[in-house]
Amino acid sequence: LSETHTIADSDTVFTIEEDFAEEFAGIEVDDSDGVASNGKIGVATTSQKHFRFLNDAINSASDLPGEKRSSKREQMLRAVFKALTQYSTPSSCQDFVESNLDDVLLPACLYGVSRGTTSSEQYAGCRCLEALSILLGGDRDAYYEVIEEPLKKAVRATGRAHLVRGAALRALCLSAFICGTDESATHNLLDLCELMCAEKYRGQEMHPTLRATSLYCWALLSTTINDADLAGEDDGGRGVAILPLLRECLDHESSIELRSAAGECATMIHEARLGLMNEADGRVCGNSTERRFRQGSWDGSSSEVLMDELKQRVSELSCESGHHMSKKAKKEQRSTFREFTSTLVDDEPPIEIVNFRGGKLTLTSWREIIQLEFIRNCLQGGFQAQLMTNPTLLYIFGADANVLGGSSALSQLEKRLLMSKTSDAAKAADIDMTRKRRSRQNAKNYFITADGDDV
Repeated sequence: LSETHTIADSDTVFTIEEDFAEEFAGIEVDDSDGVASNGKIGVATTSQKHFRFLNDAINSASDLPGEKRSSKREQMLRAVFKALTQYSTPSSCQDFVESNLDDVLLPACLYGVSRGTTSSEQYAGCRCLEALSILLGGDRDAYYEVIEEPLKKAVRATGRAHLVRGAALRALCLSAFICGTDESATHNLLDLCELMCAEKYRGQEMHPTLRATSLYCWALLSTTINDADLAGEDDGGRGVAILPLLRECLDHESSIELRSAAGECATMIHEARLGLMNEADGRVCGNSTERRFRQGSWDGSSSEVLMDELKQRVSELSCESGHHMSKKAKKEQRSTFREFTSTLVDDEPPIEIVNFRGGKLTLTSWREIIQLEFIRNCLQGGFQAQLMTNPTLLYIFGADANVLGGSSALSQLEKRLLMSKTSDAAKAADIDMTRKRRSRQNAKNYFITADGDDV
């Protein structure tokens, strides 16, 4: 698989209610099919159209284990992924997914992961399992237990493509994050992520992309751990233990993604360390100087020197130059590491704003940003639609669906009906203007005629 391989066919973004329904001109349809039959034109509503796509994808997936062609099985899994992420927004669609989970979706996805003959098919199966965890929501330990062993085998299999192993790890960690409730399972996955982000695993060199994916997964699971367990040295914090590994990853020469993942983990650990002072004092310190030299800083700790080296390296990467990187890569790296530097060096909180049609979602901590980016990467084109309708995502980010989905502006259908050149209002204005122009011209002609007769 190439480094840019993806399961999505396009980057098309679907909103909760598309601005205009699909028209089927000249087709007689029945009311039971969800289309209004007025004898002329039947117009399907958005939710009904989405349900048809979802139903077709799940019905085709029921035949996947019996399909002999790998390309056909991959095509089925791609259709399932698109249906799950982009067409499963209404509650009725989510209920339909749940009703077909044990009999159709899980067997099809696990078949692709465990018995797929090509890397692209295995990758597609992992991505479908990742999307399923978001639709199912929390308190789904039974789902996690079913997919745990097949995905762990895929992660540990050194003979598989690194993108497949990374996709399996992402699906496993996101399922534990959303569906799982067992804290010990979370810590076991953190151990697995730390093994996968090492330089070698079972005597083989680890691919930088897989190492970066492991760090992203480690960061996601670490958002469920309190600040003391993550950044407290007295309690043996997990974040403090991997600081040497993060320092090594920041020095990697070829992989920008690995350096970015390490910088993100270091920034989140530093933010958790700063959070210890707020928990101890019961308040938030006012400025960066006060935050830096109060309880919770790295000054005087055993990790002070190592953390200073991390800060220095992140600062260097935020302004790195040279001919060994393309202009696009340098611009991307500088932009990413400037955000890390703001928190690591200046102790300033981050700000991430996601704009929606009816409002915006503002995130002010690295924990929330890491969770958002991980889920955005999973859902791709269906991210905004799911975030406005999925109760689990609304709960995680503390969002209000009525605010995000509402809109005081005109939709595209209303703009087409009211503001288009072919709208009734535009035609009426054109007729009125033509009438006025004709009246003015007649008045001029009447003035210049000698006998007073109208022209």
